[in-house]
Amino acid sequence: MPNQPKTPHRQVRVEESLWRAAMDKARAEGRTISDVVRKALEAYVGRAKEEQR
Repeated sequence: MPNQPKTPHRQVRVEESLWRAAMDKARAEGRTISDVVRKALEAYVGRAKEEQR
């Protein structure tokens, strides 16, 4: 498939109010929630984006 994602799909449980607040903030910043979560995980493990490649 031409539009097949390069990364696997993940699932997490997040309370509704937190998810909505995060979605609203991401949208206001012109970002996706996926971008926000990836960046948070990179910061959590102490890995810069450049180190992944």
